[in-house]
Amino acid sequence: MNDADGKDMTQPAGEQPWLKPLAPGRIRPLGWLRAQLELQARGLTGRLEDTWPDVGPNSGWRGGDGESWERGPYYLDGLIPLAHALDDPGLKAKAQPWIEWILASQRPDGQFGPSSNDDWWPRMVALKALIQHAEATGDPRVEPFIAAYARYQAATLPSRPLTKWAVARGAEALLALRWLHARTGEPFLLDLARLILSQTAPWERYLTRELIQQPATVFSHMTHVVNVAMALKQPVLRQWCEIGIDGLAVAMESLAALDHAHGQAQGMFSGDEWLAGDRPHHGVELCAVVELMFSLETLACAGGGGAIGDRLELVAFNALAATLTADMTAHQYHQQPNQVLVSIARRDWTYSSDAANTFGLEPHFGCCTANMHQGWPKFATHLWLETQAGDLVALAYAPCAVDGSALSLEIETEYPFEETIRIRITRAPESERAIVLRLPEWCGAPDVAINGTPKGVVREMGQTRLSRRWRVGDKIVLKLPMRAEAVARPEGAASVRLGPLLMAFSPGEVWRAIPDSPGLGDWEVTPRRSWNLALELAPGAPIVASVSRTPVGAIPFALAGAPVQAKVRARYLPEWELARNSAAPPPRSPVTTALPPRMITLVPYGCARLRICEFPTLDLTSWHGYDF
Repeated sequence: MNDADGKDMTQPAGEQPWLKPLAPGRIRPLGWLRAQLELQARGLTGRLEDTWPDVGPNSGWRGGDGESWERGPYYLDGLIPLAHALDDPGLKAKAQPWIEWILASQRPDGQFGPSSNDDWWPRMVALKALIQHAEATGDPRVEPFIAAYARYQAATLPSRPLTKWAVARGAEALLALRWLHARTGEPFLLDLARLILSQTAPWERYLTRELIQQPATVFSHMTHVVNVAMALKQPVLRQWCEIGIDGLAVAMESLAALDHAHGQAQGMFSGDEWLAGDRPHHGVELCAVVELMFSLETLACAGGGGAIGDRLELVAFNALAATLTADMTAHQYHQQPNQVLVSIARRDWTYSSDAANTFGLEPHFGCCTANMHQGWPKFATHLWLETQAGDLVALAYAPCAVDGSALSLEIETEYPFEETIRIRITRAPESERAIVLRLPEWCGAPDVAINGTPKGVVREMGQTRLSRRWRVGDKIVLKLPMRAEAVARPEGAASVRLGPLLMAFSPGEVWRAIPDSPGLGDWEVTPRRSWNLALELAPGAPIVASVSRTPVGAIPFALAGAPVQAKVRARYLPEWELARNSAAPPPRSPVTTALPPRMITLVPYGCARLRICEFPTLDLTSWHGYDF
């Protein structure tokens, strides 16, 4: 029996073919992406153990009597892929004591981890980290370790079921079970997966027909934004172990529902820290950013097609980049799409402390300090996926070298800051293989050439398939022209996108160190000039007057020297002011003003820690004043 899309819905549970992420280290970042990961290695990730006791030598996940819940596993879950992506001996050495202690901590019954905490939830994260270690190194201890723990779960969960955070996040446990099942085929792993899902929150129902449509006002695990971001992968994991479920369809329906009620311009849904509606003064938690990215990467492995890669790039190049300082030494807990003050102040948010949007070591809660590390490294390890036959599938584009099982590629590009992606074959088998390129939905006229010869582009599910007998030295040139587009936002407002980049107006930034800060420093940021601008979007006229590009610098997402700039026409709107220490929601458009037009510069959202990206739009029919 096939569903409406032709998928075989009768295939036995556990046997649906997924795309495979390459092991950490098999995709080597180059160019600007390597620079970004090296900044992370020199910044918060590489220096965290020396500045934050929660992941220091006294951690409960290293045998000490310190923090024994989620923070150690969170940190390790990003440290391992970063270490192997960069092939960095120092980072690998940092990870090894954690790995050795966890592996040695297993008891005869299969349980592992700190004896002071038996919560199911942090062990789900620890297993994700161990799997990456095993994939990268071939460590033979990990498979029997996870198998013993799976037997412990099967024996214990009926009488000690999931509770609290583990109920909301139970699907995370299936990642390890699926990994192990692919290697052993043990039938009890499918039974265990179904048992765990029976104790897990009903996200497939809640994120569709029961989704809250307004900002949450009381705590619930079902409106906690990080839980929501994790839960988006649950339908495809359910499909893995149950028959007759189209998990991708449910996941995409859930994402569309979140966009409708809570969607923001930078690719996220709001959550400060509960689901908060679609207005741009509401924030979103950094943990939700990196967890949504990992959920999207999982959906892509389940066959999600080009639309998943489009969304992953939007989140990575905008939301992730912007919520970290350009040098990767500090982060925000909550970022705002329209963010004109980074300060210690009370804001109109669902649940936050006054310092939640400052940049620092541990603003608000420490979960983001521990969990932020997975964002860029896992993005790098998922740029290209592989089929069971050894074909390579592009999920996202960035400069890198890809070492697949059959094909190896080198990708030269400054994308997303340029439009051209150059792919060179560096290793090829004697037989035919396919290279599947993603064709973004925003690109109306993609162009593909092989060895200088144009190829017809057949777009299917946001991808095009190039199948042939490749030879070393073959070159593919993919051009993705980026046409500026205005994206409608609530109340008649608009955002400007240029390909995968959300463009924003920066009012300039004045950084002030917060005294007596721990770690590498905490910061408030204030604007250098006014920010309250409305866009001129004349019917039939180009959205931007011009676009200029310069080479990407050593700090890719720095405001100074932003590699892409766009000129647009705008006018100041004096009545648009602050409200409760944030830019008020944009007034309902179209708006009018007596002030003259001016040309302003937009930069990538990821380069601007203060910005406006959601603008009111002008009523040009009522303008009778002077022009340029």
